[in-house]
Order: sequence, then C-alpha cells, then structure tokens
Amino acid sequence: MKSYLQELNTVQREAVITTKGPVLVVAGPGSGKTRVLTYRIAHLIEEGTAPWKILALTFTNKAAREMKERISKVVGDKANQVWAGTFHSIFAKILRVEADKIGYKSNFTIYDSDDSKSLIGTIIKEMNLDKTVYNVNTIRSRISSAKSNIIPPRAYKENPELMEQDRMAKRPHTHAIYEKYMARCKKAGAMDFDDLLYQLYVLWYKNPDNVLEKYRKKFQYILVDEFQDTNYLQYSILKKLVKYPGSPENICAVGDDAQSIYAFRGATIENILDFEKDFDNLKTFKLEQNYRSTDHIVQAANEVISYNRRQIQKSIWSDKGIGQKIRVIKAVTDNEEGKRVADSILEQKNRFHLKNSEIAILYRTNAQSRVFEEYLRRYNISYRVFGGLSFYQRKEVKDLIAYLRLTINPNDEEALRRIINYPRRGIGNTTIDKISTLAGSTDQSMWECLGTVDVSARAKNALGDFKAMIKVFAKKAQTGNAYEVASFVVKQSGLLDLLKQDKTIEGMNRLENLNSLLDGIKDFVENDEIRDGETALVDKSLGAYIQNIALLTDLDDESKTSGEYVTLMSVHSAKGLEYKSVFIVGLEEKLFPSFMSLDTMDGIDEERRLFYVAITRAEQFLTLSYANSRYQFGKMRYNEPSRFLEEIAHKHMEATFSLRRRMEFSTDNANVRSGAKVTGNFKSQRKAINTTFKIDPATFKPNPSHEIQAGMKVLHLKFGEGKVLSIDGAESNRVATIFFKEVDNPQRRIMLKFAKLQIL
Repeated sequence: MKSYLQELNTVQREAVITTKGPVLVVAGPGSGKTRVLTYRIAHLIEEGTAPWKILALTFTNKAAREMKERISKVVGDKANQVWAGTFHSIFAKILRVEADKIGYKSNFTIYDSDDSKSLIGTIIKEMNLDKTVYNVNTIRSRISSAKSNIIPPRAYKENPELMEQDRMAKRPHTHAIYEKYMARCKKAGAMDFDDLLYQLYVLWYKNPDNVLEKYRKKFQYILVDEFQDTNYLQYSILKKLVKYPGSPENICAVGDDAQSIYAFRGATIENILDFEKDFDNLKTFKLEQNYRSTDHIVQAANEVISYNRRQIQKSIWSDKGIGQKIRVIKAVTDNEEGKRVADSILEQKNRFHLKNSEIAILYRTNAQSRVFEEYLRRYNISYRVFGGLSFYQRKEVKDLIAYLRLTINPNDEEALRRIINYPRRGIGNTTIDKISTLAGSTDQSMWECLGTVDVSARAKNALGDFKAMIKVFAKKAQTGNAYEVASFVVKQSGLLDLLKQDKTIEGMNRLENLNSLLDGIKDFVENDEIRDGETALVDKSLGAYIQNIALLTDLDDESKTSGEYVTLMSVHSAKGLEYKSVFIVGLEEKLFPSFMSLDTMDGIDEERRLFYVAITRAEQFLTLSYANSRYQFGKMRYNEPSRFLEEIAHKHMEATFSLRRRMEFSTDNANVRSGAKVTGNFKSQRKAINTTFKIDPATFKPNPSHEIQAGMKVLHLKFGEGKVLSIDGAESNRVATIFFKEVDNPQRRIMLKFAKLQIL
C-alpha cells in the first residue's frame, strides 16, 4: 500500500482510491475532508493521470493554496500543474482564452463591487430615478441574484413574478437598469464578479461543439470542495462539463449538507441533497469519525441537527473521550452575559492553562461583539475581531461617534472632516480644502472658519445649515443625558434615514450596528456599575460617555499587535476553524435563530445548521450563553431562550435547567423530528413535511380586515397560504388581490370585509 494511503482510515481510503464515475464524499465536521480531497488528487497523479487534466474547485484562495501544498508533499512539483483554484479564478482564466467567442477582448476588466455600484449609480442618475427608492446596493443585489439564476435582462423583463415583485417594491424600472448595466459593461469591456460565472455559462451554452467540447476533453477529473455552498449557476456549469452522452462522469463532490449556511449568498442545499438524482451510478462515502471534538460535544451536535427535516443520514462519532460537559450561562441582561463570559474565560485560562489563541467567542451578528469587547478590555484580555472590523472601528459607528465628538467639541477637526458632508449636504472637497487652507493661514480652527470662508452662495448656505445643526446638538447636550442626545443626533443628522434606505443584508447589518451603539449608550446611562473601585452613577452626560468610549477605542491596544488573542467572530466566519474552547453567545429566540428566519421552516433549518457549525468548532470546552433581556433599538427586550438549547439532551450539560418555552414548541419539534430520519443516501423514510399550512378551523384565528395590508403573508381556510399583492377600493369595500401558491387558479380577488384571513 502506498505510504500516503496508510494515513487514512478505511472510509477515507475508499473515497480516495475510487476514482472512476461520480462520487459524493459526505464529510462531517473534523472528519479529514481536506486530507481526502488532496490525497485523491495525489492518487490520480500517482496512478498516471496528467495533473493538468485535473480540475479542483474551491471557495477560497487559501483552500486552493493549502490543497496544492499538501499534494506537493506526495507528488512534488507536479502539484503546481493541477488546475486548482476558486470558481472565479479558474473561470476567469478560461474566459481570458475564449472571450472573443462572446464579444469580449482577452484583456477585459474585472469590476469590483465599488466599480459595479458606481456604474449602477450613474445609470440611476441618468434615468432620473429616485436614488432613495432605487438604492444602489439593493439594485446590485437584484442583478446579482438574476445572474446566479441564469436570468438575462430579456428573460427578467418577461418574467411576470419578478416584474410583480419590483412593482410591489416600487422599483418597476429595475429590469431597465439591469439591461443598461449589462450593455455598459459590455461596451466597456468589463465583467463583474458574477459575470465570471455567468459569462462562462453563456460561453459554453453558445459554443457547445468547439469550446465546451474542448474543456470536456481537457478536464478528465473534476473535484469540488464545499459542494453544499454551490449555487444554481455553479452547479449548472459543472453539469455542462460532466453530463453529456458517453461521459465517464468523473466528478467528486465533497461537502456536508449539515454545514450549508450560505443561502443568503445564493447557495442551494438541494445541489448536495439531490446529487444522486443527476448521477445514477453515484458512489457515496460518509466520513463520520470526528477527529476534533470530545463525545459530549459531538453527540450534542448530532441531537441538534436531527431536528432538521431533510438531510443526508449520518452519525458522527468521536474516540477522543467523553470530555467536559457543556456549560450553559443564563444571564439577566446582555451586559451580565458579557461579564460572565469574560469571567469564564479567565477561569479557563487559570484552571486549564488555555492560551488566548485557543478561545473563541461566536455570535449570530457582528453587532453583538460590543459588550464582549468592553469586558475583555476591562479584564486586560487581548482579543481580535474577525469577519469584520472591531465594533468601534466600523464606519457607521465611527460616523455617529464623530457627530457626538463634534457636538462636545466643535474644534475637533478630524470629526468635522469626517461628517461635514455625510450624509451629503452639498459641501464638496473644494469647499473643504478652502476651509482647511483658511484655518491654516489664520491659526483658526476649521469650525471657526465655516462662516468666513470665501465660497459660493450655495456652499455658504450649506455650511451655515451644518453649523446651525451642530449648535442645536450642543444645546441639547447641555440638558440631556448621553442617550437622549445620541438618539436626537442620529435622527436629526440624517444618519438613521440614510441607513434605513439600504435593504440589503449588509445595509441591515450597518443599521443593526448603529442601534447596538445606541444600546451601549443606553446601558452607560442606566447602569450604575462600579468601575475601577468607583461607582459611575453621577455623570451621565455625553461628555462623560465620549471620554469612556475614547478608552475603549485606543488604537495602541496591545490586542491588535499580539499574536495571543481571544477570537471574536460571527458563526458564518468561523466555518472551517477550530478552538479548544468555544463560547456561543446570544442564544435567544429572534437572535439565534434570527428573527428573519422564523417565517419559514427552511429558514429555521438553516439557522439550526448554523448552530451545528458553531457547536462543532469546539474541541474540548463548549459554553452556551443567553440573556433574558437586552437592549435592542433603544428599548429593553425580554427574550426567550433559543429553541436550540432544548434540542440538546441535559445529560450533555453540566446542570439541568428549565427553559420557559411556548406550549407549541415541543409539538413542533416532535413533528420535525419524525421527518428527520432518512434511509440510504437521501430518501426520506416518511414523506417530507409539507411547508404549507394544513388549516385546522379549531386553531384558525382570523385578523380584523382593516389590519390586512399589501405585502403581507396570510392564511385562508380554503385556499391556504397566500401573499397579498395589492389592495384597492374604499375603506369599507377594500378588495385584496392575493396569490395562493397551492391552488389551480392562484390569483384571487377577495373583498376583505367578508374574507377571513389570518396574518402570518
């Protein structure tokens, strides 16, 4: 037996040496997925396959580099001849060679996100459209989604569902922007990142006999890492390569359906769940031995994921010993949660001699990092925030803090420079340069020069309005506490309205960060906590808060330069990583699982997979925490513990505890569990749960008709679940047009005063 094969367990070895035909490697967490993938490529080369005839697709450049490094340890320099890289890098390489077939030159430009947004913004301006309605990020996301589903502009315009969605969103010209955007990119000889996939599909679709056939012959073996993260377009491209008459179908997909957590990016879990439907002779290998975690952690993860409805059956196991039981922290407030997590980290460092680098705090949203950052700083524990900037370094947070700094000290030049024209108020760079020059020549501050600088009448008016606004803020600061002033500033400055306009996931995260900062200020005002031996209950002014925040944002913080730091990151960012000790925080309903996922069973299933990923990052110690209350949007919210906590058997936890859940919780989960078991590879033992409602008149609770509004999801006793497309007519005779997806004639017009509809 070849030496590298001796390093593998039985299932891993079979997955490596089975090189002919379609293969699916279902790789549980910590099961040696990367080793199987790289040794499989090395084995192909060792068995005589030319390395340039192997195509290996990954999702990160880091994964591709690691793959080549591992292969080279077995086969040497031949590893560099393998076509290994990300989908985008490999496809760009092909397009450089074949671009002329679709009307591009080989030196086409690749637009980054800023380039794309700039072009879309220009088109919106040229079309005289309202940029607050036609938000650039929203339109860009819409175009990206269309490309990922292989919907060109013409097909988009002819799709009644897409056009209706745009009409309801009051953006009926989205298709025209899409069409102009594609034309302008083509004219400029440019492709954006989505085009690197979309245009490759177009290339192969339009040139099946020469170009596509060329690459079918070139790539004899295709391997795909993290297959559960592929979208519809990526899988369509792969099928064009390997699905054709006479094809040997030498494709190896490696992934784990239980770790499919990127639906918001377009990933389609059905690609891995339905893989056998596309390949009749599929051989499946399940890597079920976990080499990372102890038994309590592995079994807890198994129990949680068993509640998902449709999945590939597998039972992950570990021989690393039973290990420590899972600890659960129940806090009264999010502030207490931060303190107790920091206390636990200190305890683990002292008791088990853990290094900072062996500890991670994982949360559902980046905005949650604030309270943990504050306590880690107070305890002098070095940390680093990954998957995003440190909370206080995020742009939207710094923008508001700049307003607050200028409110306290109008001579703060850096704060003034940051926000004098943000949101835009007609004060351009030329005006700012003149103010700066005047301030430098007269030994005055820029603030003092606002009223005397020689600029146009329009700019002078804008400067006057800005100065008057800051003076109003300063007057408010003389009488109000820090939270009252900050809430006033964020509204009157226009920051809040600006962020609310962006409906993308990134935009919602920025708004959430801003609200989290306000929550922190609220906590500062209301929390009479003892700090450094003194009770901070006297000065609640904005000035006192700014002094406090300045300490928290000290750029000389050692945690930014030391290699020994506690890691803070979102669960999405933690995928593929591992730590001796993991803290999963904020385990509350509407936070984890996210409130955005609660309206569909598919959404809950994905949140559960995300929790599964979080659990399986831990090697030896796992701590779960939640708070009964936390500040959200300036108000104290009282929360129920996450349903996921109850899905873990108490025998895996340090102490049993009572979760106050809704009565229907256990019933819902019992129903879900009954459909969770599957036989063979993919086929469910029982029919998958129907995600539409089965209406029971005994539990049906119609809402008053005046509460029904366009855009709502509703329930009808006879027609089932539907969406209100529009409402017209006078108040007493309102008629709703509703789309019911489960009836033969789906679109119905119903007079609301006679209808019985329950709002979902």
